[in-house]
Amino acid sequence: MKFSQIRITENHPRELELYFDLNENQLLRYYEPEPGLFVVESPMVIERALAAGYKPESFVMLDSVADEMCAKFSGLTENANLTESAAVTESAAVTESAAVTESAAVTESAAVTESAAVTESAVVTESAAVTNPDVETNQGSKADDSTVIPVYVADYDTIAGLTGVNITRGVLALMKRRALPAMEELLKNARRIAVFDDVENPTNVGAMFRSAAALGIDAVILTGATSDPLYRRASRVSVGTVFQIPWTRTGKKGRRTDYIAELHELGFKTVAMALSDNSIDISDPVLKQEEKLAIIMGNEGVGLKDEIIAATDYVAKIPMENNVDSLNVAAAASIIFWELTR
Repeated sequence: MKFSQIRITENHPRELELYFDLNENQLLRYYEPEPGLFVVESPMVIERALAAGYKPESFVMLDSVADEMCAKFSGLTENANLTESAAVTESAAVTESAAVTESAAVTESAAVTESAAVTESAVVTESAAVTNPDVETNQGSKADDSTVIPVYVADYDTIAGLTGVNITRGVLALMKRRALPAMEELLKNARRIAVFDDVENPTNVGAMFRSAAALGIDAVILTGATSDPLYRRASRVSVGTVFQIPWTRTGKKGRRTDYIAELHELGFKTVAMALSDNSIDISDPVLKQEEKLAIIMGNEGVGLKDEIIAATDYVAKIPMENNVDSLNVAAAASIIFWELTR
C-alpha cells in the first residue's frame, strides 16, 4: 500500500465532502446494498482499525504530522497480522493465521477478504498516481502493493477554514465497512458475550466496547436501536476497541425476542440485567457456573422491555446502597463484565 500526500487548496472541496458534509447514516449507505463507509479519528483508533484489516479509502491530516503518520500507518499495514474476526461473511469463512502469501492455496469456495496483509510501506510523493475514492477498485477490492491511498494535507487553519471543523487530533481516515458475520459464526467459540439491546447513545456504546475488550467478553451482539460502533464518536470513545472485539447486529426482523431464541439454540443461557422481583445478585454462583452466558443490557432510560426480560433464563442486578437503583449503562457494564468473566 502506498500513500500519496496531496495539498488541500480551495480547489479540493469534493475530497472533503465525505469527511465533513455527509452524516454517518449517509456514509453507512454510501455503497448500498454493499457495505458503506465510516470515518475514524485519532492515531490510536486508526492504528487499531488498520490492524484489524479495515481498508482505508483516504486520509486527511495536518501537515505537521503527515510524514510521521504515513510512516507509522504504512509500517503497521506491512507488519500486522490481520485476522478475519470482524469480516466473516455468511457465505464463506476464510482462515488466515498470518499474511496471505503468493503460494497459499485458496479453495474455490473461500473468499479472500480485505483483511489480507498488505505488503508495501513506501510513502510516495504528490506526483504519484492517486486512486479515486469513488471508483470500483476502491469499493472492496483487496489492497496490494499497487494501491495508492490519497492523503489530503493542509495546515490547521486551512482545514478549519474550508470545513468549519477543528481536527484536534491531527488525522482522520475514511474506511470501507465490511459485511457483518452471521451470529452462529461469530459465537462458535465464545463463552461470555454481551448483548446491547436499544443502547442508543454512541458514547455509551463506545465505553461498553472498551470495557468488554478489557474485561474478557468474547463477542458483542447489537440489536434494536443500538448505535453503530463504527460511528465516529463510538469508535473514538472505545479507543479503537470496536475493531478488536468481534461483533454483529441481529434482530432487525421478526419478534423482538427472536435473538434470545437463537442464542438458546446456540447453547447460551441468557441473563437480563434488570430490576425485578426475581432478580438475583450478579455474584450468584449459578451465573458463573454457566458454560456459555449471554449478558443482555438495555436502553439508557427505560432498560430492557418486559418481553425480553420474560424470555431470558435469569434476571440479575448489581447490589446498591443509599437508595440508588441503577447506574449509567456504561458504568454498569464494566462492573457486570468484571464479575461475570472472573
